[in-house]
Amino acid sequence: MTRRAMVVALAGGCAVLASPAAAQNRSKVIAPYIELNQVVTADLQTDDVLTYTSIAAGVDASIQTQRTQVALSYRYERRIAWDDDVGDDDVHSGLARAAISLAPGVSLEGGALATRARSDIRGAAPGVLAGNVSNISQVFSAYVGPTLATQSGPFSIGAAYRYGYTKVEDPGFKDVPGGPVLDNYDDANSHVATASIATRAGTLLPVGVTLSGSYEREDAHQLSQRYEGYYGRGDLLLPVTPTLALAAGAGYERIEVSSRDAQLDAAGNPVLDENGRFVEAANGFRRIAYNTDGWIWDAGVVWRPSPRTSLTATVGRRYGSTIYTGSFTWAVRSDLGLQIGVYDQVDTFARQLRRGIAGLPTSFLTERDAFAQTFSGCTFGTSSAAIGGCLNGVFQSIATASYRSRGVDAVLQAQRGPLSYGVGAGYANRRFFGNPNATWSLYGITDESYYAQGFLAAQLTPVSGINADVFANYFESGLGDAPGVTSVGATGLYYRNWGRLGATASLGIYNFSQDGADDQTSATAQVGMRYQF
Repeated sequence: MTRRAMVVALAGGCAVLASPAAAQNRSKVIAPYIELNQVVTADLQTDDVLTYTSIAAGVDASIQTQRTQVALSYRYERRIAWDDDVGDDDVHSGLARAAISLAPGVSLEGGALATRARSDIRGAAPGVLAGNVSNISQVFSAYVGPTLATQSGPFSIGAAYRYGYTKVEDPGFKDVPGGPVLDNYDDANSHVATASIATRAGTLLPVGVTLSGSYEREDAHQLSQRYEGYYGRGDLLLPVTPTLALAAGAGYERIEVSSRDAQLDAAGNPVLDENGRFVEAANGFRRIAYNTDGWIWDAGVVWRPSPRTSLTATVGRRYGSTIYTGSFTWAVRSDLGLQIGVYDQVDTFARQLRRGIAGLPTSFLTERDAFAQTFSGCTFGTSSAAIGGCLNGVFQSIATASYRSRGVDAVLQAQRGPLSYGVGAGYANRRFFGNPNATWSLYGITDESYYAQGFLAAQLTPVSGINADVFANYFESGLGDAPGVTSVGATGLYYRNWGRLGATASLGIYNFSQDGADDQTSATAQVGMRYQF
Protein backbone atom coordinates (compact mmCIF):
# COMPACT_ATOMS: atom_id res chain seq x y z
CA MET A 1 0.00 0.00 0.00
CA THR A 2 1.42 3.39 -1.01
CA ARG A 3 1.43 6.63 0.95
CA ARG A 4 -1.26 7.95 -1.38
CA ALA A 5 -3.43 4.94 -0.55
CA MET A 6 -2.95 5.62 3.13
CA VAL A 7 -4.03 9.24 2.70
CA VAL A 8 -7.07 8.09 0.75
CA ALA A 9 -7.88 5.64 3.57
CA LEU A 10 -7.71 8.49 6.07
CA ALA A 11 -9.82 10.86 4.04
CA GLY A 12 -12.16 7.98 3.17
CA GLY A 13 -13.89 8.50 6.48
CA CYS A 14 -15.73 11.30 4.73
CA ALA A 15 -17.41 8.80 2.43
CA VAL A 16 -19.34 7.35 5.32
CA LEU A 17 -21.19 10.65 5.59
CA ALA A 18 -23.10 9.62 2.53
CA SER A 19 -23.81 6.07 3.70
CA PRO A 20 -27.38 4.80 4.26
CA ALA A 21 -26.76 4.67 7.99
CA ALA A 22 -25.89 8.35 8.00
CA ALA A 23 -28.94 9.24 5.94
CA GLN A 24 -31.29 8.38 8.78
CA ASN A 25 -31.62 11.07 11.44
CA ARG A 26 -28.57 12.71 9.94
CA SER A 27 -26.79 15.23 12.14
CA LYS A 28 -23.53 16.20 10.52
CA VAL A 29 -20.89 18.88 10.33
CA ILE A 30 -18.49 18.96 7.36
CA ALA A 31 -16.05 21.87 7.21
CA PRO A 32 -13.46 21.76 4.39
CA TYR A 33 -11.00 24.65 4.29
CA ILE A 34 -7.87 26.09 2.67
CA GLU A 35 -5.16 28.10 4.41
CA LEU A 36 -2.26 30.37 3.50
CA ASN A 37 0.32 30.90 6.28
CA GLN A 38 3.60 32.68 6.81
CA VAL A 39 5.96 31.02 9.29
CA VAL A 40 9.15 32.20 11.00
CA THR A 41 11.32 29.93 13.16
CA ALA A 42 14.35 31.10 15.14
CA ASP A 43 17.09 29.19 16.94
CA LEU A 44 17.59 31.26 20.08
CA GLN A 45 21.11 29.86 20.64
CA THR A 46 22.54 30.51 17.17
CA ASP A 47 20.18 33.29 16.01
CA ASP A 48 19.50 31.31 12.82
CA VAL A 49 16.16 32.33 11.30
CA LEU A 50 14.15 30.36 8.75
CA THR A 51 11.16 31.77 6.92
CA TYR A 52 8.75 29.89 4.71
CA THR A 53 5.21 29.94 3.36
CA SER A 54 2.77 27.10 3.79
CA ILE A 55 -0.33 26.28 1.80
CA ALA A 56 -2.73 23.89 3.48
CA ALA A 57 -6.04 22.21 2.73
CA GLY A 58 -8.09 20.10 5.10
CA VAL A 59 -11.45 19.03 6.41
CA ASP A 60 -13.03 18.64 9.84
CA ALA A 61 -16.13 16.44 9.88
CA SER A 62 -18.37 14.78 12.44
CA ILE A 63 -21.65 12.91 12.51
CA GLN A 64 -23.21 11.45 15.62
CA THR A 65 -26.47 9.54 15.12
CA GLN A 66 -28.06 6.46 16.64
CA ARG A 67 -26.39 4.19 14.08
CA THR A 68 -23.29 6.13 13.09
CA GLN A 69 -20.46 7.77 14.99
CA VAL A 70 -17.80 9.34 12.79
CA ALA A 71 -15.13 11.93 13.48
CA LEU A 72 -12.53 13.06 10.94
CA SER A 73 -9.86 15.72 10.97
CA TYR A 74 -7.32 15.78 8.13
CA ARG A 75 -4.85 18.42 6.95
CA TYR A 76 -2.34 18.46 4.09
CA GLU A 77 0.35 21.13 4.14
CA ARG A 78 2.86 22.11 1.46
CA ARG A 79 5.84 24.16 2.64
CA ILE A 80 7.61 26.58 0.32
CA ALA A 81 11.00 27.94 1.43
CA TRP A 82 12.09 31.51 0.76
CA ASP A 83 15.87 31.02 0.85
CA ASP A 84 16.93 27.71 2.40
CA ASP A 85 15.57 24.22 1.98
CA VAL A 86 12.78 23.27 4.34
CA GLY A 87 12.44 19.68 5.50
CA ASP A 88 9.10 17.88 5.46
CA ASP A 89 7.95 19.70 2.34
CA ASP A 90 4.73 17.67 2.38
CA VAL A 91 3.12 17.23 5.78
CA HIS A 92 0.06 15.07 6.49
CA SER A 93 -1.75 15.12 9.81
CA GLY A 94 -5.11 13.67 10.63
CA LEU A 95 -7.24 11.26 12.58
CA ALA A 96 -10.39 9.38 11.59
CA ARG A 97 -12.54 7.18 13.83
CA ALA A 98 -15.77 5.52 12.83
CA ALA A 99 -18.27 3.00 14.22
CA ILE A 100 -21.24 2.20 11.99
CA SER A 101 -24.17 -0.11 12.67
CA LEU A 102 -24.84 -2.03 9.44
CA ALA A 103 -27.61 -4.30 10.74
CA PRO A 104 -28.84 -5.58 14.10
CA GLY A 105 -25.80 -7.10 15.78
CA VAL A 106 -23.43 -6.24 12.93
CA SER A 107 -21.20 -3.17 12.91
CA LEU A 108 -18.16 -1.85 11.09
CA GLU A 109 -15.34 -0.13 12.96
CA GLY A 110 -12.25 1.61 11.65
CA GLY A 111 -9.64 4.23 12.32
CA ALA A 112 -6.78 5.95 10.53
CA LEU A 113 -3.95 8.22 11.56
CA ALA A 114 -1.44 10.45 9.81
CA THR A 115 1.12 12.24 11.93
CA ARG A 116 4.80 12.97 12.39
CA ALA A 117 6.58 11.19 15.22
CA ARG A 118 9.98 10.70 16.79
CA SER A 119 12.17 8.08 15.11
CA ASP A 120 15.26 7.35 17.28
CA ILE A 121 14.83 7.55 21.07
CA ARG A 122 18.43 8.79 21.44
CA GLY A 123 17.90 11.88 19.31
CA ALA A 124 16.03 15.16 19.36
CA ALA A 125 12.46 15.25 20.66
CA PRO A 126 10.82 18.15 18.81
CA GLY A 127 7.47 19.24 20.16
CA VAL A 128 6.88 22.31 17.99
CA LEU A 129 6.99 20.82 14.50
CA ALA A 130 7.86 23.87 12.42
CA GLY A 131 10.85 24.35 10.13
CA ASN A 132 13.64 21.80 9.88
CA VAL A 133 13.04 19.41 12.77
CA SER A 134 15.39 16.49 13.42
CA ASN A 135 14.60 12.86 14.10
CA ILE A 136 11.02 13.01 12.80
CA SER A 137 9.26 10.52 10.48
CA GLN A 138 5.92 10.75 8.72
CA VAL A 139 3.64 7.94 9.95
CA PHE A 140 0.46 6.52 8.37
CA SER A 141 -1.67 3.83 9.97
CA ALA A 142 -5.18 2.47 9.45
CA TYR A 143 -7.36 -0.45 10.46
CA VAL A 144 -10.89 -1.61 9.61
CA GLY A 145 -13.12 -4.60 10.21
CA PRO A 146 -16.59 -5.95 11.11
CA THR A 147 -17.91 -6.92 14.53
CA LEU A 148 -20.71 -9.38 15.31
CA ALA A 149 -22.61 -9.25 18.62
CA THR A 150 -25.76 -11.33 18.95
CA GLN A 151 -27.82 -13.29 21.48
CA SER A 152 -28.88 -16.92 21.29
CA GLY A 153 -31.00 -17.88 24.27
CA PRO A 154 -28.87 -17.36 27.38
CA PHE A 155 -25.66 -17.03 25.32
CA SER A 156 -24.00 -13.86 24.05
CA ILE A 157 -21.99 -14.56 20.91
CA GLY A 158 -19.33 -12.24 19.57
CA ALA A 159 -16.79 -12.24 16.75
CA ALA A 160 -14.59 -9.65 15.08
CA TYR A 161 -11.98 -9.27 12.36
CA ARG A 162 -9.51 -6.41 11.90
CA TYR A 163 -7.12 -5.67 9.06
CA GLY A 164 -4.39 -3.14 9.79
CA TYR A 165 -1.62 -1.41 7.85
CA THR A 166 1.16 0.91 9.04
CA LYS A 167 3.72 2.81 6.96
CA VAL A 168 6.63 4.95 8.22
CA GLU A 169 8.71 7.15 5.93
CA ASP A 170 12.43 7.48 6.57
CA PRO A 171 13.35 10.52 8.70
CA GLY A 172 14.52 13.46 6.61
CA PHE A 173 16.80 14.92 9.29
CA LYS A 174 18.30 12.29 11.58
CA ASP A 175 20.63 13.85 14.14
CA VAL A 176 21.44 11.37 16.93
CA PRO A 177 24.52 10.55 19.02
CA GLY A 178 26.83 7.76 17.93
CA GLY A 179 26.06 4.19 18.84
CA PRO A 180 24.47 1.09 17.31
CA VAL A 181 22.82 1.57 13.93
CA LEU A 182 19.05 1.39 14.39
CA ASP A 183 16.62 0.43 11.70
CA ASN A 184 14.28 2.81 9.91
CA TYR A 185 10.84 1.23 10.16
CA ASP A 186 9.22 0.47 6.79
CA ASP A 187 5.70 -1.00 6.84
CA ALA A 188 3.60 -3.84 8.23
CA ASN A 189 0.18 -5.37 7.68
CA SER A 190 -1.80 -7.44 10.16
CA HIS A 191 -4.86 -9.68 10.50
CA VAL A 192 -6.69 -10.25 13.80
CA ALA A 193 -9.67 -12.56 14.36
CA THR A 194 -11.47 -13.03 17.69
CA ALA A 195 -14.51 -14.98 18.86
CA SER A 196 -16.31 -15.47 22.16
CA ILE A 197 -19.40 -17.01 23.75
CA ALA A 198 -20.63 -15.99 27.21
CA THR A 199 -23.47 -16.37 29.65
CA ARG A 200 -24.27 -14.01 32.52
CA ALA A 201 -24.19 -14.94 36.19
CA GLY A 202 -27.55 -16.26 37.41
CA THR A 203 -28.71 -17.63 34.08
CA LEU A 204 -27.25 -21.14 33.78
CA LEU A 205 -24.78 -20.94 36.66
CA PRO A 206 -24.20 -18.71 39.70
CA VAL A 207 -21.15 -17.34 37.90
CA GLY A 208 -20.77 -15.69 34.52
CA VAL A 209 -18.80 -17.79 32.05
CA THR A 210 -16.92 -16.61 28.95
CA LEU A 211 -15.02 -18.75 26.45
CA SER A 212 -12.89 -16.81 23.98
CA GLY A 213 -10.12 -17.20 21.44
CA SER A 214 -8.00 -15.10 19.12
CA TYR A 215 -5.52 -15.42 16.25
CA GLU A 216 -3.22 -12.68 15.00
CA ARG A 217 -0.52 -12.42 12.37
CA GLU A 218 1.56 -9.40 11.45
CA ASP A 219 4.16 -9.23 8.67
CA ALA A 220 6.67 -6.39 8.67
CA HIS A 221 8.66 -5.66 5.52
CA GLN A 222 12.05 -5.08 7.18
CA LEU A 223 13.95 -8.38 7.50
CA SER A 224 10.61 -10.15 6.89
CA GLN A 225 9.70 -9.92 10.57
CA ARG A 226 6.67 -12.01 11.51
CA TYR A 227 4.51 -11.88 14.62
CA GLU A 228 2.11 -14.79 15.08
CA GLY A 229 0.05 -15.45 18.16
CA TYR A 230 -3.09 -17.21 19.31
CA TYR A 231 -4.83 -18.04 22.56
CA GLY A 232 -7.88 -19.76 23.97
CA ARG A 233 -9.18 -19.15 27.49
CA GLY A 234 -12.10 -19.35 29.86
CA ASP A 235 -13.17 -16.65 32.33
CA LEU A 236 -15.45 -16.68 35.36
CA LEU A 237 -17.19 -13.70 37.00
CA LEU A 238 -18.63 -14.16 40.49
CA PRO A 239 -20.86 -11.35 41.86
CA VAL A 240 -20.14 -10.68 45.55
CA THR A 241 -22.32 -7.61 46.04
CA PRO A 242 -24.48 -5.61 43.63
CA THR A 243 -21.40 -3.46 42.81
CA LEU A 244 -18.44 -5.84 43.31
CA ALA A 245 -17.43 -9.05 41.54
CA LEU A 246 -14.46 -11.39 41.54
CA ALA A 247 -12.96 -12.36 38.17
CA ALA A 248 -10.61 -15.19 37.22
CA GLY A 249 -9.50 -16.74 33.96
CA ALA A 250 -7.04 -19.25 32.52
CA GLY A 251 -6.06 -20.55 29.13
CA TYR A 252 -3.32 -21.41 26.68
CA GLU A 253 -1.29 -18.97 24.59
CA ARG A 254 1.45 -19.19 22.00
CA ILE A 255 3.35 -16.23 20.52
CA GLU A 256 6.33 -16.36 18.17
CA VAL A 257 8.22 -13.43 16.65
CA SER A 258 10.87 -14.15 14.04
CA SER A 259 12.85 -12.39 11.31
CA ARG A 260 15.57 -13.09 8.78
CA ASP A 261 19.25 -12.17 8.97
CA ALA A 262 20.58 -8.84 7.72
CA GLN A 263 23.29 -8.74 5.07
CA LEU A 264 26.70 -7.89 6.57
CA ASP A 265 29.67 -6.07 5.04
CA ALA A 266 33.32 -7.16 5.32
CA ALA A 267 33.60 -5.54 8.76
CA GLY A 268 30.55 -7.44 10.05
CA ASN A 269 28.23 -4.41 10.09
CA PRO A 270 24.70 -4.53 8.65
CA VAL A 271 24.29 -3.20 5.11
CA LEU A 272 21.76 -0.37 4.76
CA ASP A 273 19.78 0.65 1.68
CA GLU A 274 19.36 4.25 0.48
CA ASN A 275 16.61 4.81 3.06
CA GLY A 276 18.68 3.57 6.00
CA ARG A 277 16.88 0.24 6.26
CA PHE A 278 18.58 -3.12 6.73
CA VAL A 279 19.17 -5.18 3.58
CA GLU A 280 17.98 -8.77 4.02
CA ALA A 281 20.62 -11.44 3.44
CA ALA A 282 19.93 -13.40 0.27
CA ASN A 283 20.19 -16.77 2.07
CA GLY A 284 19.44 -15.53 5.56
CA PHE A 285 18.00 -17.88 8.13
CA ARG A 286 14.76 -17.14 9.96
CA ARG A 287 15.67 -16.48 13.59
CA ILE A 288 13.27 -16.58 16.52
CA ALA A 289 13.39 -13.31 18.47
CA TYR A 290 10.70 -14.19 20.99
CA ASN A 291 8.70 -17.29 21.81
CA THR A 292 6.23 -18.15 24.55
CA ASP A 293 4.14 -21.29 24.69
CA GLY A 294 2.11 -22.35 27.71
CA TRP A 295 -0.64 -21.73 30.21
CA ILE A 296 -1.75 -18.27 31.27
CA TRP A 297 -3.98 -17.13 34.14
CA ASP A 298 -5.13 -14.00 35.94
CA ALA A 299 -7.50 -13.02 38.75
CA GLY A 300 -8.85 -9.75 40.07
CA VAL A 301 -11.83 -7.59 40.96
CA VAL A 302 -14.47 -5.63 39.05
CA TRP A 303 -16.05 -2.72 40.90
CA ARG A 304 -18.95 -0.71 39.43
CA PRO A 305 -20.51 1.42 42.17
CA SER A 306 -22.54 3.39 39.60
CA PRO A 307 -23.11 3.57 35.83
CA ARG A 308 -20.56 6.42 35.83
CA THR A 309 -17.70 4.63 37.62
CA SER A 310 -15.84 1.44 36.79
CA LEU A 311 -12.66 -0.16 38.14
CA THR A 312 -10.92 -3.38 37.15
CA ALA A 313 -7.64 -4.68 38.57
CA THR A 314 -5.95 -8.02 37.83
CA VAL A 315 -2.76 -9.89 38.60
CA GLY A 316 -1.68 -13.03 36.79
CA ARG A 317 0.93 -15.05 34.97
CA ARG A 318 1.71 -14.41 31.33
CA TYR A 319 4.82 -14.12 29.12
CA GLY A 320 6.68 -16.22 31.70
CA SER A 321 6.35 -13.63 34.47
CA THR A 322 3.85 -11.88 36.72
CA ILE A 323 1.68 -9.22 35.07
CA TYR A 324 -0.45 -6.42 36.49
CA THR A 325 -3.19 -4.71 34.49
CA GLY A 326 -6.13 -2.49 35.30
CA SER A 327 -8.39 0.37 34.30
CA PHE A 328 -10.41 3.09 35.99
CA THR A 329 -13.10 5.26 34.40
CA TRP A 330 -15.03 7.98 36.19
CA ALA A 331 -17.64 10.14 34.49
CA VAL A 332 -17.83 12.83 37.16
CA ARG A 333 -20.41 14.73 35.10
CA SER A 334 -21.49 14.63 31.50
CA ASP A 335 -18.80 17.25 30.77
CA LEU A 336 -16.02 15.96 33.05
CA GLY A 337 -14.34 12.58 32.96
CA LEU A 338 -11.19 10.74 34.03
CA GLN A 339 -9.69 7.47 32.85
CA ILE A 340 -6.56 5.57 33.86
CA GLY A 341 -5.14 2.44 32.25
CA VAL A 342 -2.33 0.08 33.26
CA TYR A 343 -1.06 -2.27 30.52
CA ASP A 344 1.44 -5.10 29.99
CA GLN A 345 1.77 -6.62 26.49
CA VAL A 346 4.16 -8.32 24.10
CA ASP A 347 4.04 -5.88 21.22
CA THR A 348 5.30 -4.52 17.95
CA PHE A 349 5.11 -0.88 16.92
CA ALA A 350 2.25 -1.42 14.46
CA ARG A 351 0.22 -3.56 16.92
CA GLN A 352 0.57 -1.04 19.72
CA LEU A 353 -0.32 1.83 17.39
CA ARG A 354 -3.40 0.02 16.08
CA ARG A 355 -4.67 -0.56 19.61
CA GLY A 356 -3.92 3.05 20.49
CA ILE A 357 -5.98 4.36 17.56
CA ALA A 358 -8.83 1.98 18.41
CA GLY A 359 -8.80 3.34 21.97
CA LEU A 360 -9.43 6.92 20.82
CA PRO A 361 -13.03 8.17 20.86
CA THR A 362 -15.26 8.56 17.81
CA SER A 363 -15.86 12.16 18.88
CA PHE A 364 -12.78 14.25 19.65
CA LEU A 365 -11.61 17.85 19.85
CA THR A 366 -9.64 19.18 16.86
CA GLU A 367 -6.86 21.73 17.15
CA ARG A 368 -6.46 24.62 14.75
CA ASP A 369 -2.83 25.10 15.79
CA ALA A 370 -0.54 23.28 13.33
CA PHE A 371 2.42 23.72 15.73
CA ALA A 372 0.88 21.48 18.39
CA GLN A 373 1.59 17.74 18.81
CA THR A 374 -1.10 16.92 16.30
CA PHE A 375 -2.39 13.41 17.08
CA SER A 376 1.04 12.09 18.16
CA GLY A 377 0.41 13.00 21.80
CA CYS A 378 -2.87 13.11 23.69
CA THR A 379 -6.23 13.41 21.93
CA PHE A 380 -9.13 14.63 24.02
CA GLY A 381 -12.77 13.63 23.61
CA THR A 382 -15.89 15.78 23.74
CA SER A 383 -17.64 14.33 26.79
CA SER A 384 -17.18 12.05 29.80
CA ALA A 385 -18.40 9.21 27.57
CA ALA A 386 -15.54 9.96 25.14
CA ILE A 387 -12.62 11.02 27.33
CA GLY A 388 -9.70 10.47 24.97
CA GLY A 389 -6.30 8.79 24.98
CA CYS A 390 -2.55 9.31 24.58
CA LEU A 391 -0.19 7.85 21.95
CA ASN A 392 2.99 9.17 23.57
CA GLY A 393 4.02 5.70 24.74
CA VAL A 394 3.72 4.36 21.20
CA PHE A 395 5.65 7.24 19.68
CA GLN A 396 8.54 7.51 22.15
CA SER A 397 10.50 5.98 19.25
CA ILE A 398 9.88 3.78 16.22
CA ALA A 399 11.56 0.38 15.82
CA THR A 400 10.75 -2.79 13.90
CA ALA A 401 11.90 -5.09 16.71
CA SER A 402 9.24 -6.63 18.99
CA TYR A 403 9.19 -5.73 22.67
CA ARG A 404 7.43 -6.07 26.02
CA SER A 405 5.45 -2.87 26.60
CA ARG A 406 4.40 -1.84 30.11
CA GLY A 407 3.08 1.44 31.40
CA VAL A 408 0.28 3.62 32.65
CA ASP A 409 -1.79 6.36 30.96
CA ALA A 410 -4.15 8.89 32.53
CA VAL A 411 -6.43 11.36 30.76
CA LEU A 412 -8.77 13.99 32.18
CA GLN A 413 -11.21 15.85 29.91
CA ALA A 414 -13.61 18.68 30.77
CA GLN A 415 -15.91 21.22 29.14
CA ARG A 416 -17.58 24.17 30.78
CA GLY A 417 -19.59 26.33 28.41
CA PRO A 418 -17.13 28.02 26.02
CA LEU A 419 -14.13 26.46 27.83
CA SER A 420 -12.62 23.06 27.04
CA TYR A 421 -9.51 21.62 28.64
CA GLY A 422 -7.69 18.35 29.12
CA VAL A 423 -4.66 16.86 30.81
CA GLY A 424 -2.84 13.67 29.86
CA ALA A 425 0.17 12.01 31.50
CA GLY A 426 1.87 8.66 31.63
CA TYR A 427 4.89 6.38 31.80
CA ALA A 428 5.99 3.81 29.20
CA ASN A 429 8.64 1.08 29.40
CA ARG A 430 9.73 -1.25 26.60
CA ARG A 431 12.14 -4.19 26.73
CA PHE A 432 13.22 -5.31 23.25
CA PHE A 433 13.56 -8.84 21.91
CA GLY A 434 15.86 -10.02 19.13
CA ASN A 435 18.85 -12.09 18.16
CA PRO A 436 21.39 -11.70 21.02
CA ASN A 437 24.29 -12.41 18.65
CA ALA A 438 23.39 -9.89 15.93
CA THR A 439 25.10 -6.49 15.76
CA TRP A 440 21.87 -4.85 14.61
CA SER A 441 19.71 -6.36 17.37
CA LEU A 442 18.18 -4.39 20.25
CA TYR A 443 18.07 -7.57 22.33
CA GLY A 444 17.85 -6.84 26.05
CA ILE A 445 17.66 -3.05 25.61
CA THR A 446 15.08 -1.29 27.81
CA ASP A 447 13.91 2.23 27.04
CA GLU A 448 11.40 4.34 28.90
CA SER A 449 9.66 7.69 28.84
CA TYR A 450 7.60 10.02 31.03
CA TYR A 451 5.19 12.49 29.47
CA ALA A 452 2.57 15.09 30.30
CA GLN A 453 0.42 17.36 28.14
CA GLY A 454 -2.18 20.03 28.82
CA PHE A 455 -4.72 21.53 26.41
CA LEU A 456 -7.00 24.55 26.69
CA ALA A 457 -9.51 25.99 24.22
CA ALA A 458 -11.67 29.01 25.00
CA GLN A 459 -14.24 30.74 22.81
CA LEU A 460 -13.90 34.44 23.63
CA THR A 461 -16.75 35.66 21.42
CA PRO A 462 -19.02 33.93 18.88
CA VAL A 463 -16.34 34.61 16.22
CA SER A 464 -13.04 34.44 18.13
CA GLY A 465 -11.12 32.25 20.53
CA ILE A 466 -7.78 30.92 21.75
CA ASN A 467 -6.07 27.51 21.95
CA ALA A 468 -3.06 26.63 24.10
CA ASP A 469 -0.90 23.53 24.60
CA VAL A 470 1.92 22.77 27.02
CA PHE A 471 3.97 19.57 27.13
CA ALA A 472 6.93 17.95 28.84
CA ASN A 473 8.71 14.69 27.94
CA TYR A 474 11.67 12.74 29.24
CA PHE A 475 13.25 9.82 27.33
CA GLU A 476 15.86 7.29 28.43
CA SER A 477 17.13 5.04 25.64
CA GLY A 478 19.10 2.34 27.47
CA LEU A 479 21.45 2.17 24.46
CA GLY A 480 25.04 2.26 25.67
CA ASP A 481 25.94 5.60 27.22
CA ALA A 482 23.33 7.60 25.32
CA PRO A 483 22.15 10.36 27.69
CA GLY A 484 18.56 11.07 28.62
CA VAL A 485 16.55 13.57 26.60
CA THR A 486 14.23 16.25 27.98
CA SER A 487 11.75 18.12 25.80
CA VAL A 488 9.42 20.90 26.96
CA GLY A 489 7.39 23.47 25.09
CA ALA A 490 4.22 25.47 24.68
CA THR A 491 2.10 26.77 21.80
CA GLY A 492 -0.70 29.28 21.63
CA LEU A 493 -3.12 30.45 18.93
CA TYR A 494 -5.67 33.25 18.53
CA TYR A 495 -8.29 33.15 15.78
CA ARG A 496 -10.91 35.57 14.47
CA ASN A 497 -13.55 34.79 11.86
CA TRP A 498 -15.49 37.02 9.47
CA GLY A 499 -18.06 34.66 8.00
CA ARG A 500 -16.22 32.01 6.00
CA LEU A 501 -12.93 33.92 6.15
CA GLY A 502 -10.75 33.72 9.26
CA ALA A 503 -7.35 34.85 10.49
CA THR A 504 -4.99 33.12 12.92
CA ALA A 505 -1.85 34.10 14.81
CA SER A 506 0.30 31.43 16.53
CA LEU A 507 3.35 31.40 18.78
CA GLY A 508 5.41 28.49 20.03
CA ILE A 509 8.53 27.89 22.08
CA TYR A 510 10.46 24.64 22.49
CA ASN A 511 13.48 23.50 24.46
CA PHE A 512 15.47 20.30 23.95
CA SER A 513 18.19 19.31 26.40
CA GLN A 514 20.49 16.30 26.59
CA ASP A 515 23.18 15.56 29.14
CA GLY A 516 26.60 16.48 27.79
CA ALA A 517 25.25 18.75 25.03
CA ASP A 518 24.16 22.37 24.81
CA ASP A 519 20.48 23.09 25.22
CA GLN A 520 18.55 23.95 22.07
CA THR A 521 15.78 26.51 22.33
CA SER A 522 13.69 27.63 19.37
CA ALA A 523 10.74 29.91 18.85
CA THR A 524 8.14 29.97 16.09
CA ALA A 525 5.53 32.44 14.90
CA GLN A 526 2.83 32.14 12.27
CA VAL A 527 0.15 34.36 10.79
CA GLY A 528 -2.36 33.09 8.28
CA MET A 529 -5.74 33.25 6.65
CA ARG A 530 -8.29 30.44 6.36
CA TYR A 531 -11.29 30.15 4.06
CA GLN A 532 -13.91 27.61 5.07
CA PHE A 533 -16.23 26.31 2.37
